Amino acid sequence: MNPDELKEKWNQIKSKFREKWAKLTDDDWTQLQGDKEKLVGKIQERYGVAKEQAEKELRDFFNKDKDHH
Repeated sequence: MNPDELKEKWNQIKSKFREKWAKLTDDDWTQLQGDKEKLVGKIQERYGVAKEQAEKELRDFFNKDKDHH
């Protein structure tokens, strides 16, 4: 999913994100507003993973979600 698609579908998929990355706070979600780079940064921050790992998890999440549609 490209950054524009993420922003367009943000409200639809935010609940799925919240299930996957439950350590992110309500304030985190409010700040993100569909910004992929910010989401990667928050995953890094809250889960203590490298940027590459956070990006991989996000990619895997989108690929898995796409397979279910």
